[in-house]
Amino acid sequence: MSEVTIEIHYSAGSRITQKGSFPLRGKRPEQVALAFWKQIRKEMSYHAILEKVLIGGGEDITQLVKVLQTHEWRNVDGVDLPF
Repeated sequence: MSEVTIEIHYSAGSRITQKGSFPLRGKRPEQVALAFWKQIRKEMSYHAILEKVLIGGGEDITQLVKVLQTHEWRNVDGVDLPF
């Protein structure tokens, strides 16, 4: 089973970094990172702002995670809304 190390940098009043290793289980690293980010936001504050997402010790996938998050917010009940 393949694993990925994800490091998320965000601000919620101050700058914070959280890191962990997660199994991919057939998912892309940005999908796993988005799930980790959602978990962080749920535990912290919905006012937390994502700054940077790194995998494997340095590869920046921040934009991929942000695009995936935006797409997910726009997709309501399986309908891809135009805004």
